[in-house]
Amino acid sequence: MVVEDSYALHIQRVNLLAPLAVLCRVIGTHLTGLTMKQIQAGVLDISYLELGPAQGPVIVLLHGFPYDVHAYDEVWPALVDAGCRCLIPYLRGYGPTRFLDPATLRSGEQAALGADLLALLDALNIQKAVLAGYDWGGRAACVVAALWPERVMGLVSGDPGYNIQDIAAANVPSSPEAERRLWYQYYLHGDRGYAGLAANREAFCRLLWSSWSPDWAFSEATFEASAPAFSNPDFVDVVTHSYRHRFGLVAGDPRYAEIERRLSQRPAIAVPSVVISGATDGVSSRRSDAAAVRGFAGPVRRHVLAGIGHNVPQEAPAAFAQAVLSVLGR
Repeated sequence: MVVEDSYALHIQRVNLLAPLAVLCRVIGTHLTGLTMKQIQAGVLDISYLELGPAQGPVIVLLHGFPYDVHAYDEVWPALVDAGCRCLIPYLRGYGPTRFLDPATLRSGEQAALGADLLALLDALNIQKAVLAGYDWGGRAACVVAALWPERVMGLVSGDPGYNIQDIAAANVPSSPEAERRLWYQYYLHGDRGYAGLAANREAFCRLLWSSWSPDWAFSEATFEASAPAFSNPDFVDVVTHSYRHRFGLVAGDPRYAEIERRLSQRPAIAVPSVVISGATDGVSSRRSDAAAVRGFAGPVRRHVLAGIGHNVPQEAPAAFAQAVLSVLGR
């Protein structure tokens, strides 16, 4: 069952390539009349936005950590204007999305993210969709594209492109510069990091926004639009589990053990794909084009965007929207 709640979506900037977004600016800075929907899917009650014509090709837009659905405020208007149906869910541990059972492990492992996305497609009876995301959202999209390619028309993935973790090799040291960028992951491995994130959610996330996107002069209003998503009661547990599981420090949820086993084999992604990278991304390691498309067995292209950091859809919405449309052949 899908439940709808009233919702107001704040448009911070204008994508001049999308007529609908321009109209939003003309009539005011808040776009009203949208609805936040909810649906039970797998272990979650997922909150999501649904925009565009019901019969259009389905695009699922997936946010990363530590961001939320506002990352796509200026992406979806261009897609809707092109006749697409856009779904923008809050991931587990973010915003109004909730676990159905208090006893469910608050896992942030990659298999759980992929299973959530597949469950959402099943609950909405969507047979095929374009999956587009970055960071955690890109990982969920890559998991489904690799393991259930029959459900995927195309993929748009932020760095590192092939975003399936190699947990077996997670403790092999990287260069000192690459290790420095992962300080937040190591911090969250211990009790001090857990307590620090719990006590300083907004300050922690704001620091990552700034350091990961050094050329993005986001406004206070832009950050404040997303900050409530980090107040989800499961946010700290899901985030810390994610950064501990990927290093083999904690066990995953047994219900996802078979998915994790399949992912450990590093399955190739064969669906049409675009890797979209920010040239000034402050967390992802600098990669060559060849390295960025490794793991893809089907047609794949890479775009590197000058002056853009980690949060590509919010920093470069027109480019991100065009990447999505390109996998549809438009």
